[in-house]
Amino acid sequence: MDQAAWDQAKLRAWWWHRQGLDGALNGKSAVEVLERTGWARSIGGVAPYLTLFARGGLSREQVDAAVAKVEICELPSARGCTYVLPASDFALGLKLGQGFDSDMKAAEKLGVTRKEIDKLCEAVVGALEKGPLEPDAIREAVGKAARNLGEEGKKKGVGTTLPLALGELQSTGDIRRVAINGRLDQQRYKYTLWRPNPMRGFKLSAEEAYIELARRFFSWMAPATLDEYRAFSAQGVKAAKASVEPLKLEPVERGRDRLMLPADRPRFEAFKAPKDAQYALVSSLDAIALVRSDLKLLLDPKDAERKVFAERGLVPLGVQRYLPSHAIVDRGRVVGLWEFDTAANSIAWSAFGKKDRALEAAVARTEQYVRDQLGDARSFSLDSPKSRAPRVEALRKAAGG
Repeated sequence: MDQAAWDQAKLRAWWWHRQGLDGALNGKSAVEVLERTGWARSIGGVAPYLTLFARGGLSREQVDAAVAKVEICELPSARGCTYVLPASDFALGLKLGQGFDSDMKAAEKLGVTRKEIDKLCEAVVGALEKGPLEPDAIREAVGKAARNLGEEGKKKGVGTTLPLALGELQSTGDIRRVAINGRLDQQRYKYTLWRPNPMRGFKLSAEEAYIELARRFFSWMAPATLDEYRAFSAQGVKAAKASVEPLKLEPVERGRDRLMLPADRPRFEAFKAPKDAQYALVSSLDAIALVRSDLKLLLDPKDAERKVFAERGLVPLGVQRYLPSHAIVDRGRVVGLWEFDTAANSIAWSAFGKKDRALEAAVARTEQYVRDQLGDARSFSLDSPKSRAPRVEALRKAAGG
């Protein structure tokens, strides 16, 4: 193995280790896993469950119990995107999620004012004083305080003013969404007052909050580039440089653009990549791949040319920025893809290399988890057995099945 290939193998294995996919976090709580490895992206699919199962071996019931106790919560945070966060980061995440409401900007062009939304927020809080309510019940309770924005509003994706108020109250920590059936992979919600408000007593400015985000990001994901941090945080070049400056980041190697916290350098330099395979099945939104600027970083060169089924049909895997399906990962390297086939009630998967017993055992373990505890493995809210059928078929074909 040449030096460049060895360096990349070590990087991947280090990322794998820091993400807790090496078994080091098995048996830890959902809070501990998220604090150690980072926030779990959540868009109505199974990503949070697979994140916590692959790292801590957590059952769906354990995760749902942590959600019910508000030890972890799905919140708008970095970039305004939804992540599942541990309680210690609720206020930070909410602070970082503020200012990304494009719907409010669209509504203002339709004559909606800030004063109008403030009054509607007061009405929503008053309605929720009696207990949690679904959106339709809130709409009925607030009456004329919420209004329909007509056909023009629908065209702009803002049918009524109520979602604007709900979004505002979530971002300030006054209310939170609660899944009706308590699950993170469903998107039917009711809303409840959040008391005490997690933002109470939070004194960090926006600039200070981004420094804390940068500190966490480089703890979770380093060695990482400034561009990868910018993609995660949505900061511009100048602002991102200001956020990381207090951290005194060091390049992983002279002349390289991958940076890390000084305290992590001795651990990285002493780290040895495991010789034996260590497999994990992760979601298409898993942090080990989602934050990387280039999927090829997690691939062997020979696998970059493999044709896989993506949004526009069969394409080389290496040209994809994001995983087109859930992934099988070995010490940080993507070595296969998988989907759940609801018709067969099993995982459809294809490995890039030779199958061994350890790989088959990892697939069987995740298959049992999805089948018995989740029932399906949607990547996102609009994913369905019908929409993923071409991916399932392509995986079966690639595997020779």
